Amino acid sequence: MRGYGRLRGAVVSVTVGALAAGSLLTGAASAGAAPATGTAAEYLVFYAPGARDDALAAIKGAGGTPGAVDAKLGYVLARGAGAGFAERLGASASIVGVTADRRIGAATSLASAAGRTGTTAASGTAAAAPASTAGADPLSSRQWDMKMIGATASGSYAKARGTKKVLVGIIDTGVDGKHPDIAPNFDRARSRNFVTDRPNDSNGKELDGPCEVKSCKDPADVDDDGHGTHVASTIGSPLNGLGVAGVAPDVSLVNIRAGTDSGFFFLKPVLDALTYAGDAGIDVVNMSFFVDPWTFNCANNPQDSRAEQLQQKGIITGVQRALDYARARGVTLITALGNGSTDLGNPTVDKESPGYPLGGERERKINNSCLNVPAESRGVISVSALGPSGRKAWYSDYGIEQTDLSAPGGDPSDSGTSLKGNAREILAAAPEKALRRQKLIDASGKPTGPSVVRDCHNGRCAYYQYLSGTSMASPHAAGVAAILVARLGKPGKGGLALAPATVERLLYATATPTACPASGSTKYSVSEQTHVCAGSRAKNGFYGHGVVSASRAATVKG
Repeated sequence: MRGYGRLRGAVVSVTVGALAAGSLLTGAASAGAAPATGTAAEYLVFYAPGARDDALAAIKGAGGTPGAVDAKLGYVLARGAGAGFAERLGASASIVGVTADRRIGAATSLASAAGRTGTTAASGTAAAAPASTAGADPLSSRQWDMKMIGATASGSYAKARGTKKVLVGIIDTGVDGKHPDIAPNFDRARSRNFVTDRPNDSNGKELDGPCEVKSCKDPADVDDDGHGTHVASTIGSPLNGLGVAGVAPDVSLVNIRAGTDSGFFFLKPVLDALTYAGDAGIDVVNMSFFVDPWTFNCANNPQDSRAEQLQQKGIITGVQRALDYARARGVTLITALGNGSTDLGNPTVDKESPGYPLGGERERKINNSCLNVPAESRGVISVSALGPSGRKAWYSDYGIEQTDLSAPGGDPSDSGTSLKGNAREILAAAPEKALRRQKLIDASGKPTGPSVVRDCHNGRCAYYQYLSGTSMASPHAAGVAAILVARLGKPGKGGLALAPATVERLLYATATPTACPASGSTKYSVSEQTHVCAGSRAKNGFYGHGVVSASRAATVKG
């Protein structure tokens, strides 16, 4: 999948020594642009403020047919033929972006499936242990990430665990609402799926594979990939005597699915998910993805065709409008920074775009005017990833303008710790069905390698997976944000409410300030790269305002 756990618009997997595209980043020059001339397709046509009627006229004048109008975000669904239609539309002053409604999305996590990374971590079924009343679960000893941010029995669990009145939305590939370590906190009534799975891409290459249900639209408690379930577990798995516990183990988890089984995050589902979050009273959303097909969206890159420029403008504009809509309605927006191992303040080349249809990537020069969306959109809190030693993970993007906070995301190459292999990654819940399909458990249910752990207690068994990525880092920040809303929020739509600006201020105030390395940079043997850290202890490109802290959030005064 292309998230920032496995990584990208779809999810991308990172293995030690190589950055591999999952479903997220992806050469024909127009592979990610509009359909070929003569081929009718549906477009999202974004119009300038107050210019709806002019936009409708422009669509007709360009030979297209206008359809539904989304007045909340300012766009028209229209049908037209080919790149020429988009280019003709772009000539109108009323139009600010034209994006084909078929291919835009990505998720981010580093997948450590069996055989992808060498490890010596323990595997198989965890030893039986009684349910804890002291604020720990059977696999808590493996959760170095929770220790790093103070989400422990002696830390935040003893003071602030959240409340069901706080709604945390997971905009991802779905959430396994039946998982024993998710179900107690899963809000099925509010969960939604805005995605229709696609067996093949537009060129006939397998994308999601066969649909699991007749409509190709999965129920709202299903995750056929596993990325979204892992994210949800890190945020809010309950303290229930089974497996792991999340940062805020008493909050409500709401699945707001916008990613396909293969991990692509297309524009329309992302817009729908963010709009729904604002309308439904969601308090915090986690976004561990980027919007496909462009890793970096450039409004005026001369190497792109006019149709491609309009498509990227549509992504930048549409997502920003959706983010603004949600934030204005009380949603705190948390996003993964990205797994490209790139200084986002000085990007020079994009080799992974356009990522859809599959195999359409080409190399193009870029600069700081090009944006990774939503990580570089306004109003979001972007999170970099750390390994267990506290070192910025080798794969994590960074930048003094872009990095707001840092959090544990895992790094198998982090040798500055006594942990080994998979144990250096983040352990969280995984759907059994997805693990079976990936052959990470055998027919009897036994894990086939050290990346998966099975935990059984009192007749209940559940599975957990080690993953790394900025996808794994941002849910730690989302969980801390949920603690703040639970403690300081006032009655509001959905339960409690706390202004996003207040949550942001308190997240920064409670983070643990962390300075750049003494040398000013970190050299990573796994990638043979050196990343330079700019800024002060109070705010820098590796750690932002600091490492998120659940323990400090549990006691801070508003």
